[in-house]
Amino acid sequence: MVKISIILAHPSKDSFNHAIAAAAADELLGHGHDVTLHDLYAEGFAPLLPSGEIAGEPNDPAVQQHCIELAAAEGIVIVHPNWWGMPPAILKGWVDRVFRAGVAYDFVEGDSGEGVPVGLLKAKEAVVFNTSNTARERELRVFGDPLETLWRNCIFNLCGVRSVRRCMFETIITSTIEQRQAWLEETRRIVGEAFPRLPLSHRNLP
Repeated sequence: MVKISIILAHPSKDSFNHAIAAAAADELLGHGHDVTLHDLYAEGFAPLLPSGEIAGEPNDPAVQQHCIELAAAEGIVIVHPNWWGMPPAILKGWVDRVFRAGVAYDFVEGDSGEGVPVGLLKAKEAVVFNTSNTARERELRVFGDPLETLWRNCIFNLCGVRSVRRCMFETIITSTIEQRQAWLEETRRIVGEAFPRLPLSHRNLP
């Protein structure tokens, strides 16, 4: 059994992001994986990093649980909209509080003060799904797709996750029902390729 953590960040339960997360979870469960889905807005995740957590352990039980799950995850799926080239604030706060030293990374002793971390995450594969109301050509030409750099280089590669798949669905605001259905099928295909179906003999094993 493969432990996969899905993190969803969108305030509207009727959003296409919710549909993406549901399709991904359904596909992965059908493949025999152990899936945990967190809807950060619905759960009321507290994104503000208290000063005491920067060097100390978190006192928030929800943050502690997220840290445990992140460390144990063998696969990670992130779903969020592209807002100003960034994730929603609640997801950035989740990263601030959960991708912490001793959980996601650590520093090498005697690294001459360079602060180059060593990734600690068990997960070898991460998938990021984004939605946008900017056409792909303009996104690349004008903005350079900052979410690609953020998730691949600044977060996952730095924390030891070497394989990162990312998919941007656009343009959401003008999309048809048929287009969205096709995107959900693509979602299923992508997570299915990232985390293949387990043989029956490997399911429900610790």
